[in-house]
Amino acid sequence: MAANARKQLVDFVIDRALEPVMRARPDGRSPADRRKLEDVQDATRAEIERYRNYGSAGDVVVNFRRDLSSRAAKKVHSELRALNLPTIEDIKDAFEAKAEDLGVRPGS
Repeated sequence: MAANARKQLVDFVIDRALEPVMRARPDGRSPADRRKLEDVQDATRAEIERYRNYGSAGDVVVNFRRDLSSRAAKKVHSELRALNLPTIEDIKDAFEAKAEDLGVRPGS
């Protein structure tokens, strides 16, 4: 069950917040916004890989919470908002509820 909880949480974050960023297209955006989109997609690609490599559901929860407040993440979140794209902040409450429903504790 623990591996299943980890997979469910990782898939939740990727499906709800990260994949929409990866699917965003540069069409109709200014040159500056196109560059910004490329940058956030590069960061998002790395973030997807990070989430996929967490060893436990508890690790996913701990790192999700860190990503909400880290300086680097806040910069990316600001750029995502400027591009009208979702951030993990947008799914925070739903993520926390899912983790609770799965009985996941940080670090477990």
